[in-house]
Amino acid sequence: MYEYEYFQDYDKEGVDILLDSAKDLSDKAFYPYFREMDTEPAKYENGSITVHPAIGDMIKGYSELGLINGVFSYENGGMQLPAMLFCACNHIIESANNSGVGYMGLATGSANLILTFGSEELKKTFVPKMINGEWMGTMCLTEPQAGSSLSDLSTSAIPKEDGSYQIKGQKIFISGGDHQFGKNFVHLVLARIDGAPAGTKGISLFVVPKLMPKEDGSLIDNDVITAGDFQKMGQRGYCTAHLVFGENDNCKGYLVGEANKGLKYMFKMMNEARIEVGITATSTATAAYYASLQYANERPQGRRIQSSGKKDVNSEQTLIINHPDVRRMLFLQKAVVEGSLSLLMECTKAADLHRVTEGEVAEANHLLLEFLTPIAKTYPSEMGQTAISNGLQILGGYGFTADFPLQQYYRDIRICALYEGTTGIQSMDLLGRKVTMKNGQALQIILGEMQKTLGAASTFDDLRPYVKDFGAKLEMTQKILGHLMPYAMKGDYDRYLMDASIFMEFTSTIIIGWQWLKMAVAAKQALVSGNMTYSEEFYESKIHTMRFYFKYEMPKTLGLADTMLNNEVLTIMEEEKVSVEF
Repeated sequence: MYEYEYFQDYDKEGVDILLDSAKDLSDKAFYPYFREMDTEPAKYENGSITVHPAIGDMIKGYSELGLINGVFSYENGGMQLPAMLFCACNHIIESANNSGVGYMGLATGSANLILTFGSEELKKTFVPKMINGEWMGTMCLTEPQAGSSLSDLSTSAIPKEDGSYQIKGQKIFISGGDHQFGKNFVHLVLARIDGAPAGTKGISLFVVPKLMPKEDGSLIDNDVITAGDFQKMGQRGYCTAHLVFGENDNCKGYLVGEANKGLKYMFKMMNEARIEVGITATSTATAAYYASLQYANERPQGRRIQSSGKKDVNSEQTLIINHPDVRRMLFLQKAVVEGSLSLLMECTKAADLHRVTEGEVAEANHLLLEFLTPIAKTYPSEMGQTAISNGLQILGGYGFTADFPLQQYYRDIRICALYEGTTGIQSMDLLGRKVTMKNGQALQIILGEMQKTLGAASTFDDLRPYVKDFGAKLEMTQKILGHLMPYAMKGDYDRYLMDASIFMEFTSTIIIGWQWLKMAVAAKQALVSGNMTYSEEFYESKIHTMRFYFKYEMPKTLGLADTMLNNEVLTIMEEEKVSVEF
């Protein structure tokens, strides 16, 4: 990205310094408190939430490193970091502690949304203190009676004579919604203005601070009450608030942009948050992989089977990493976490190119990012669980104990498949919106990028079998879409989306296969040319893991395809209802 004027102040040396600084911050401020934040979780007392004391140093260090405002332009007080570099820094830090970065990430996302859609007054009043880590930000969507069905939200907004709105309602599951290290909280609240259309078309977005800033810089109460903190199975150091707005009819909010377009605005932050969830899941699974690898390299147990088919019981025990089944589980972890990270880099590269290019190139990268976002959120979240489960299996009984961190990683990652839209919601978004976007244009762009990879891979004899295999999977994809599209065309959307989650798993598996083939091509090019940044073993390992992925993971698409091509309808509610109960 250095060749683009927008990123001209960055070079490899500067990037390496920032990455090293992120690692140093991780080692000193984040990792030492990873397990302690689990055993001493956020707690609610006397109307407020208290989080682990280390959170204060995390916010301070992250802010001083310039990451809260890192991706913002110089004009908006940022560092103009490439999104790819920002992603890499967050990956390092979240691998050290997956509960810490969320606090700052919400400040980044909230400030960015205000900068994009807010008035100059809102930008001036709130953004500066948000990007310096003094004020926190949140996104307030979910309500007790509505859950993910935003059409049913009931938080109200009544226009006032001074141009503000009186806000009244409740929001639940508000990550980072209140704690002792935020001098103020800038809540981005979805609400319905009196008289607005029903459903999502009548939702507006408001800035609702916990404390209202006055002209002299002082802060006064804005009738935002913290009613509790949800105690969770994982990410226990990351508080999750229940907020009540306007219980005393004295909560003031400010409209962002135009009325009734709030969900459109919020989707900008939600899509950015979905990428961040993918980073969190990938980082959590990465940490679990390295913990598993360390254990496998240290734990002696059993003996290798000799060529005679017998074990020499008199020989010394072997390290468990020498057992083929343990190696299989380790390679699965490696395939999942490195494939996920590659996909996230693909997404952030598209975001960077969309920013610095124009016309058709910018639009193509926008569509690429749109298509990949639900996959980049879902695959690491779902397969990350599988990867960590395999790691826990490697540790055996020790993995189930609190003596080792695998059980915590397993609990921590589970929320990622729920954050920012569940897997089912992401799957319906992929099949229902992204596949059909602009008459399939986004899908065609993805297929075009894949064809470039296949062309490059075809120049190496030992990669050609995988090119053939991948081509067959693309043909299968076309067959499935040919089977499903007629249902969408005739308006039978229940039938079209019936197996959307199966389609997500199928497509995600292929997308990660594409990423592994890209990595194998890059590794082959480095080995053949001799232009190697890393060791020969590093590049050979990439090729080996690609081969592993194509043997053990890609064949799963065959069974998924059979499910989607099967004409039986077993999950759609009919007039003659079949109970799901026994």
